[in-house]
Amino acid sequence: MTENETNPKDGDSGPRTADKSGQGVVTAFGQTMKALRLRVCMDREELGRRLGYSAATIASFEQGRRIPPPRAIDRAEEVLDAGGLLTVWKEEVEKAQYPVFFQGMAQLEKQAMELQMYDTLVVNGLLQTEEYMRAILDMRRPPLDPETIEQRVTARLARQDILDRRTTTLLSFIMDESVLRHRYGGKAVLRGQLEHLLLMGARRNVELQVMPTALDDNAGFDGPFTVVMRKDGKRFLYVEAQAISKLETDPEQAGLASARYGIIRSQALNPGESLEFIEKLLGEL
Repeated sequence: MTENETNPKDGDSGPRTADKSGQGVVTAFGQTMKALRLRVCMDREELGRRLGYSAATIASFEQGRRIPPPRAIDRAEEVLDAGGLLTVWKEEVEKAQYPVFFQGMAQLEKQAMELQMYDTLVVNGLLQTEEYMRAILDMRRPPLDPETIEQRVTARLARQDILDRRTTTLLSFIMDESVLRHRYGGKAVLRGQLEHLLLMGARRNVELQVMPTALDDNAGFDGPFTVVMRKDGKRFLYVEAQAISKLETDPEQAGLASARYGIIRSQALNPGESLEFIEKLLGEL
């Protein structure tokens, strides 16, 4: 365990720091939290005890070195009788844990009734194991600092809560065969990732398909994309590459992408065949 990691007795583990773009928000929140704590003459150890954290972790929150999870903000609001001065920051603090290019999509994901995702480079973040995430992030050039890697791993794992929502979100994943063959992080990491995909593909709200590389026709040759359908029926198109993203709100473009996704879905192996294909790849490792 490094000195920046969570005390194992803490009630929650959260992102350590914000990306530089969101650091101002996190710092301002921490200063507000400290001022409110001092106002009620409470030391860090006592606040930590009430929130389920160590005094060191409270110091990290106050100094902007670590992002508190939403439930910690709610509890601090109550304990410090903050009158809304902490919860008003909650949405912005939560956004700060994501890179700027993904913040809009992260918020939209929470409102989704259905997600249609086509991936050609890596396994979709909603299906990644922690070991696979770390392998992907470790390969970034220029390298990410350890704190940013920890932050992004924690944020990505938190996004996977969508798989277990009470109000079920329909999740359709199609990935190129090549994605499943890349040994990012080594054979053991890939083996764990493929096993995880088999488990996820068996869920009732998850449809997982593989696009074979041997096909003569592939409507997804232009690259990866995601179509989001919100509960109000509005569709959005999200495209990301090289840390640059576009969230398209034009209904026509989003509708065309959804139609294209339907063609890709018809060209790919069906869900049953796809799971058999993944089992075959697993047996080859």
